[in-house]
Amino acid sequence: MRVIFMGTPRFACPTLATLAESRHDVVMVVTRPDERAKRGRKMVPTAVKQTALDHSLPVLTPVSLKDKGLRENLTELQADLIVVVAFKILPRAIFTLPRLGSMNIHASLLPKYRGAAPINWALINGERETGLTSFILDKTVDTGNIILQEKIAIEQNENFDSLYSRLSDHSAGFALRSIDLLEQSSFTPFEQNHAEATPAPKITAENAMIDFGFPAHNVVNFVRGLATIPGAYTYFRKQKVKILACKVAEPVEAKEETSSLPPGTLICQKGRLLVQCANSTIEILTVLPQGRKMMDGRSFINGLRPTESEQFGLSDYQKN
Repeated sequence: MRVIFMGTPRFACPTLATLAESRHDVVMVVTRPDERAKRGRKMVPTAVKQTALDHSLPVLTPVSLKDKGLRENLTELQADLIVVVAFKILPRAIFTLPRLGSMNIHASLLPKYRGAAPINWALINGERETGLTSFILDKTVDTGNIILQEKIAIEQNENFDSLYSRLSDHSAGFALRSIDLLEQSSFTPFEQNHAEATPAPKITAENAMIDFGFPAHNVVNFVRGLATIPGAYTYFRKQKVKILACKVAEPVEAKEETSSLPPGTLICQKGRLLVQCANSTIEILTVLPQGRKMMDGRSFINGLRPTESEQFGLSDYQKN
């Protein structure tokens, strides 16, 4: 099958590499233009472009997907299918070009978690299970008919980084199985149950701030869902602090009298850094204070020496 592949981040790379080494013919790879690195100011290709170059595949890096020249270039390729993994929203003029249309690989069990951040929100909401869905692109984002789904268990202490990597690796073989189904003349993708749809909007810096007014298990899941990028954060002494790992403190670890403390209050107990939440307490395991190296809770206590009444919370600027 003649395939055009579209993607950008490293999540898409295992699928592209597997397609390049399969019986299918990857006739073009489309990704974002090179970007200037923050350090050194050197122009750097996307992860997908680098993978394409490693496999000697042709690459297009259009500034706009609405460019007439792009559509003409893709039309000339006479592709059977476009495979999309972690890319921009395609215009109808592009996703309807191939004989079989365009297939997207989405990191959730659609219709749950439609949107840009399905892995983050599955963890934030404390899901025990997620998965992959392949579907035919339609005019509305993440609503197309489903080709294949596979369930994947979420491990108890898993965070965004580990789940992202596992789903990325699993998506490679999953994509091939999905293409195998599309090649069968008797196969028909099935419609999603739109009534069961849930959103998974993009995580921004503004909504990555921790609210310690929630119960401890909700705060732990929030941290899991954002670790380590972009990283759930709070403030301490006017400086941003990212909390990269934490756990619900066992009852014996949290003094009974702490339950009346304001949310965000720091409790230093036998070398442990605890934080009061809503009627419950978390223990900080890994933290990244602004301008410092990553450290554990004990190192935070020894280095910054928080007093008994100090709190994590809003910066002075946000309070005003």
